[in-house]
Amino acid sequence: MLYYLFTWIEDYIHIPGAGLWQYISFRTAVAVIVSLIITTGYGSRLIRILRAKQVGETIRDLGLEGEKQKQGTPTMGGLIIIAGILVPTLLFAKLENIYVLLMLVTTVWMGTIGFLDDYIKVFRKNKEGLAGRFKIVGQVGLGIIIACTMYFHPDIVVREKVVNPAPGVAVEKRVQTDTGQTYYTKDVKSTKTNIPFYKNNEFDYAKVLSLFGANGSTMTFIVFLIVVVFIVAAVSNGANITDGIDGLATGTSATVGATLAILAYVSGNVIFSDYLNIMYIPNSGELVIFAGAFVGACTGFLWYNSYPAQVFMGDTGSLAIGGIIAAFAVLIRKELLIPILCGVFLVENLSVIMQVSYFKYTKRKYGEGRRIFRMSPLHHHYQKKGYHEAKIVTRFWIVSILLAILTIVTLKVR
Repeated sequence: MLYYLFTWIEDYIHIPGAGLWQYISFRTAVAVIVSLIITTGYGSRLIRILRAKQVGETIRDLGLEGEKQKQGTPTMGGLIIIAGILVPTLLFAKLENIYVLLMLVTTVWMGTIGFLDDYIKVFRKNKEGLAGRFKIVGQVGLGIIIACTMYFHPDIVVREKVVNPAPGVAVEKRVQTDTGQTYYTKDVKSTKTNIPFYKNNEFDYAKVLSLFGANGSTMTFIVFLIVVVFIVAAVSNGANITDGIDGLATGTSATVGATLAILAYVSGNVIFSDYLNIMYIPNSGELVIFAGAFVGACTGFLWYNSYPAQVFMGDTGSLAIGGIIAAFAVLIRKELLIPILCGVFLVENLSVIMQVSYFKYTKRKYGEGRRIFRMSPLHHHYQKKGYHEAKIVTRFWIVSILLAILTIVTLKVR
């Protein structure tokens, strides 16, 4: 909203400094600051309100050190994260941008599902919360919305290079590089995405069909739809599982968000994308403002969520965070980098799957269930081994930072 106000001021009143609002980098910096102010300034007020309404976390007795002290800690703190994301985005981003609109829908959609889950747990006194099938339906529904919009919306395109266009081939713009090379560009609908360690770092979902001797736009859309739905469900559940000890999911998500901001910036900037020789996605640079608000919200919430936590985000925050990361990665066509970038979420998810599967297998075979880990998810395994949760969180953060660096490096690894 303020973007349009300052654009009008620059055009008609010519106040000095109003032109700064045209720059994505400036609006991102302001979004980060405003998000931090909202989450840190109003976080304490939210905590007082939650305590007054006795919105406290019910802790299961897992035999972990320090868990009893967390009984009654306010939950549903994800509301302040969502506010820290939505307010700066609405103020500083171009709201007609389809990428920004999709991220706003994702935030509200997943935040609502998480809120319903927390509401049932806290106010209805049902420890199970929202039934798992309803969560899955919500995640699948969001995946369908994102996939359909990505595939059919006319504004979601990629820019392709045509070095030597054949006679009659439609091209849109002639580009002269610093090296003297001349090529032409055209904006096209595409199912291409980035993939690490592969020629040109690009992969087309249509190629999946060619392996089975099939083709056609309908089949390509189905493959793309399945991938998007799977990613949304997997990442949102991974973030939810990771949110098990103070500050773990929040700090890890801030690192992931900062990395996605960098990826969105270079993918949405014609100069950097040309220099790095990566896919240029017109209009996607506006997502950097949303990413800045996301990083600011996670960092600000960490002020109260770090050990010992004064508030928990609950599913309101964790499901929203996971959905945001998944949707953002899909929109900038970096979803196949998620196993690297979100390696912490992936390992946490896998640890639960391995533990449950092995327990069921051994119980069926030997009559007694056996375990791979002392407890899953993985962070509880280290707690059982005697590590303090602050040390576990710090080391997981370090791993997350290393994975983020590796993700960025893959842009140039062919």
